[in-house]
Amino acid sequence: MKLRTLVFPTAILLISAVSVAQLDKIVKGAGAAAIIAATGKDIDKALDKLLKHTDTASSFTKVVPIVSIGSGAFVGAAQVMGAKVKVSKVQAVGQLETAILGKSVRIKGLIPITTDKPGKALDRVDGVGVSGIIDLKL
Repeated sequence: MKLRTLVFPTAILLISAVSVAQLDKIVKGAGAAAIIAATGKDIDKALDKLLKHTDTASSFTKVVPIVSIGSGAFVGAAQVMGAKVKVSKVQAVGQLETAILGKSVRIKGLIPITTDKPGKALDRVDGVGVSGIIDLKL
């Protein structure tokens, strides 16, 4: 009887801890998405000014969220650059990450993609690159 009495509250506590951790990610992701949606054009203008860039049809910029591939969590924002027709297709930048040399070197790949909710397949937008990274404090 005592074992059952201890197991149930412990299970509830563990489930609550996991839920709080997930809730934190959801809130931060939603916050990042909201900030980018509300201020993306202003951030883009500020970064263009910093880089002394003027948009043209062949060299156009846009700020989109960075999503961590696999978890779908928003981790920040990036400015992408390329032909206007291609940049208009970009909805996010997918971030892939790995470590090499016994984890002493961390590699991040940033890929412009056509969705902000990537699944198993990445719809890469070729001809568009990342021209800036925006750190968001949440």
